Amino acid sequence: MALNKKPVHGMKDIMPDEMQIRDYVTGVIKETYGKFGFTPMETPCMEDIANLSSKQGGENEKLIFKILKRGEKLKLDEAQSEADIVDFGMRYDLTVPLVRYYSNHSNELPSPFKALQIGNVWRADRPQKGRYRQFMQCDIDILGEASNLAEIELILATTTTLGRLGFKNFEIRISDRRILKAMAAYSGFAEEDYDDIFITLDKMDKIGLDGVESELAQAGYDKASIDKYLSLFRGFNDAEDKLKFIEEKLAGVLDGDVLTGFREIIESVNATKGDFFKLVFDPTLVRGMSYYTGTIFEISMPELGISCGGGGRYDKMVGRFTGKDVPACGFSIGFERIILILMENGFKVPNQSRKVAYLIEKGVSGEMLCSVIAKAQDARKDGTQVLVARMNKNKKFQKEQLTAEGYEEFVEFYKNPIKE
Repeated sequence: MALNKKPVHGMKDIMPDEMQIRDYVTGVIKETYGKFGFTPMETPCMEDIANLSSKQGGENEKLIFKILKRGEKLKLDEAQSEADIVDFGMRYDLTVPLVRYYSNHSNELPSPFKALQIGNVWRADRPQKGRYRQFMQCDIDILGEASNLAEIELILATTTTLGRLGFKNFEIRISDRRILKAMAAYSGFAEEDYDDIFITLDKMDKIGLDGVESELAQAGYDKASIDKYLSLFRGFNDAEDKLKFIEEKLAGVLDGDVLTGFREIIESVNATKGDFFKLVFDPTLVRGMSYYTGTIFEISMPELGISCGGGGRYDKMVGRFTGKDVPACGFSIGFERIILILMENGFKVPNQSRKVAYLIEKGVSGEMLCSVIAKAQDARKDGTQVLVARMNKNKKFQKEQLTAEGYEEFVEFYKNPIKE
């Protein structure tokens, strides 16, 4: 029986033209984040299943690729539950592995620790355009910095990187989980209902205020609480000073220091950023991960109707590993979406070396072949990218393929120098 030549469903082979763009984007990311003091690091693709199933990853925990125990440890005939046969899982994001890494190596790391991690993650998701079961994530995180300097640095580093890749007119939507909770408390909702309410609120951009009102009513929440809750968003939309509106409405419910620090983030970023993006306070922003404790943000590209990254503060996560909380904040760029956008727009990697193909006729060998290879080596020393290959029978088609790969010049070598 013939082996299956197609990749596993939901995963993909990466062709050379895409790989070239991916390598370029990765280079820009590493160079830019390096200038902000972020240090490259790496974690294994697998983690202990208990770490991945610790109720910190939200819906992603339902999408874990789980790994069976091996050898003598795998006792299928004695297994009573999944826990008896599974010990590891493929990581579904880079945050849980980073926190495990930091907890294990904190004595060896600087404080604060500014981490850059780029790597594949795996989710047993339903594949669709631009969404795969194996995909690249790119995260920057700052651990050990309690002040809002972490948020300011993360936003500026991320937006600078996107600007270098040619992106313009995008938005960084920003809010705070503490503001979200204060709005729910002000409206009279029970604390145990907050997460479900926020799930509905997160649909605001798709179903609008009326849709949110309808879903909350169907869920059985008190009408007075729903009306009070939605009046906050209506008033926010009409307010000239949106932060001041929230501050006045939530006085006595929300700690004033939260909004003071939040305002400082916005003012600091706006004072130093370029004009290629906007920073937008959006109280409907939720972010799905349950580990967020404070500021949250998301990259939105209104012209394309998509978001391509996000993050926030997760000050309680390290404590799950060590028993001692450490302030932490991170921002993830949607690497795969960025690659897809660049490819659909016909992006060409800038400042590439000149590409020349040396095509050698079959029969060229010995001293003549050595001479051709020596010429190629000399050209490479001068910075030219040289492909040395045997000439195909269908030379025209071979050249067409190489032209599509960016080769601009062809040098042909024949066994007999004079070719009719």
